[in-house]
Amino acid sequence: MTTEAQASESSLAKASSAESSLGSQTWEDKGVGTWSLMAWVSEAQALEARAARAQAWETQACEAQSRASQPKPTSVSGVEAAPVLKQRLLPAKVQVPEKEKSEVLFTRPFWSSKVEYILAQVGYSMRPGSLWHFCYLWLHSGGCSFLIIYIFLLLLLGVPLLFLEMAAGQRTRQGTIGVWKVISPWIGGVGYTSFMVCFITGLYLNVVSAWTLFYLGQSFQFPVPWEKCPLLKNSTGLDPECARTTPSLYFWYRMTLKASDRIEDGGPPVFSLSLPLFVSLCILGALTINGLKSTGKVIYVLVSLSYLIILCFIIRSILLDGAVFGLRYLAVIKISDMYNVNVWYRAGNQVLFSLGLGFGSIVSISSHMQPSNSCLSDAFVVALANLVSMLLFTPFICSVLGFWATVLTHRCSEKNTETLLKLVTLGILPPEAQPPQNLNGDPTSIFTSWFNSLSNPIKRKVLRHVPECNLEKQFLKVRESTNFAFLAFIEAMSFIPGSVFWSFLFFLMLLTMGMTTMIGIMQGIITPLQDTFTSFQKYTKPFTVVVFLLMFLCGLFFTRPSGSYYIRLLADYWTVLPVIIIIIFENLAVSWASEARSFFADLANLWGHPVYPIVRWLWSCLNPIVLLVLFVTTVFHLSLKTITYLAWDSSTSKEVVRRYPSWGLFAMIALLLIVILPIPTYFVYCLTHGIPVTSTRWDKPVISSRSLPYIHIPVLYAIGDAY
Repeated sequence: MTTEAQASESSLAKASSAESSLGSQTWEDKGVGTWSLMAWVSEAQALEARAARAQAWETQACEAQSRASQPKPTSVSGVEAAPVLKQRLLPAKVQVPEKEKSEVLFTRPFWSSKVEYILAQVGYSMRPGSLWHFCYLWLHSGGCSFLIIYIFLLLLLGVPLLFLEMAAGQRTRQGTIGVWKVISPWIGGVGYTSFMVCFITGLYLNVVSAWTLFYLGQSFQFPVPWEKCPLLKNSTGLDPECARTTPSLYFWYRMTLKASDRIEDGGPPVFSLSLPLFVSLCILGALTINGLKSTGKVIYVLVSLSYLIILCFIIRSILLDGAVFGLRYLAVIKISDMYNVNVWYRAGNQVLFSLGLGFGSIVSISSHMQPSNSCLSDAFVVALANLVSMLLFTPFICSVLGFWATVLTHRCSEKNTETLLKLVTLGILPPEAQPPQNLNGDPTSIFTSWFNSLSNPIKRKVLRHVPECNLEKQFLKVRESTNFAFLAFIEAMSFIPGSVFWSFLFFLMLLTMGMTTMIGIMQGIITPLQDTFTSFQKYTKPFTVVVFLLMFLCGLFFTRPSGSYYIRLLADYWTVLPVIIIIIFENLAVSWASEARSFFADLANLWGHPVYPIVRWLWSCLNPIVLLVLFVTTVFHLSLKTITYLAWDSSTSKEVVRRYPSWGLFAMIALLLIVILPIPTYFVYCLTHGIPVTSTRWDKPVISSRSLPYIHIPVLYAIGDAY
């Protein structure tokens, strides 16, 4: 190296050091905590070898980027020094290993635009089950009181935690497995836990998409098969099993699931579901196999189509008979539920699951965004879009439920009238029990008015032979389960004029929402594996195909006759515990292990402006306490709750409530322990090997075979451990 080059490099290093010290002091004056740069300078003198290797790495990365973007070599003297990215001369005695040189050339793909990135996060959070669960809680947990509590917890808990996952993935440019090792090695095991929960959730969500595809294929028939009972083969009579129940219930349990009577009953996978499962995975693979450039365009279409169909359903549903009755429940407010612990803990869990926190998908999606992007505003936008989605979906559901309850109550009144007329004719009931024969117009009101005019002895005699037709009870009869869309809702669709078109549109909406959610889930599965095993980067498409085939083979377990009972066990009782545990440790990794002050200072240097101190206070003080209380409350309620499931009783053609067997509960606990085992295991490993709590790699760029290297402030880069 010439004397002029050495002098130039020396002056550049001094200028960079002064600039970094000045920038650090500026952020310190603004209230944002940062490291002591003066101490780093002294340490840098003792780590001259590391600094030299870091300079070599930096120059190699810059040369790789320059060769990729410019056809002609550019002189170092012709490049203006940027405030963050600076080029240096490569020392003659420092050699970069060939393996590292090849890895630098791999670049991590970025989203084509910020709109695609936001839509990817919004589409991932648009899980149909979460949207329905929000409506259910609104109806059964205090009405508008629940909404107020939910919005409060969304701002207090949801947005800060969403920002945490976005910032962690965007800053480190790693998937869920690697990101927490970088931030805090002692909590690095939480990445493996998050990955396993994401994989298990993806298995049964794919089966739900298979159910949707099966119904979507059947919706082209006229009339739709769940509208009327099928005829027996070689006979004009109806199937007696269907005649004892409703057509929609029969089609769901006997034609779709071919459900067993108990979870203990096994059986091979149902072929009529295995084929849709394979098709759904093929569709998902076709949408994602070409990488982010094509995936971003697909998300544009899917999310836009979902919102368009929702708007169509809102306009159509409010015109239905009984829609006003359903919408009135949205205006109900119960002040007493504002002090109900059950409502608060349900709202807290709903916030976590509606945003999709803890599964690792948010981290993986954010890892493909530019580090200079301000993800704090992104967190607010995504949370707001998710809230708007639920506020649009809820009136639509309530309107259709009001219509469904009205139609069934009308039919109940008409059937009761026919039954009572026969009983009076046979002399079983007195003439006073004869109902009005003309129920045209409003059967429920006419029948109810007549029934209320009877004396109490006659009322008791009538109720012995016919059920009570109550509109309010029918409206609130829907249960909290994943079967809702395939039972009450499709039955309501069959009552609407043009049922074939509206049924097709409804299942198309469910499929698009399911696909956008699964795109996020697959990001949480494939991205961490590619970051961990760098050899997979060279064979992205074959690796993606292998992952989809593995998920198909594992998903066949849930297509068995008893598979829906296992899905209910996982979705309703199991998933909540590991997700809360994951979020707790993620919060601890950033707020305590890596020190929130350092984290915020690093983000401030990248963004060029400080982060609000209130977010740091929420991370460090309030959120850990709220999450711990939420976890304890959830465990307490699950321990008191009887773990049951709705099963099909073929002898009576009815739904029956059964308790999960003891071995099922043991399997659920064992799976929970297996999933969270990496957290204590990794902690013990770091403790025994003397690895510090806070990673020394946090204050330098993370470089992997999928990461486009970016260069930090020279002083910070010089003192870190280079890869």
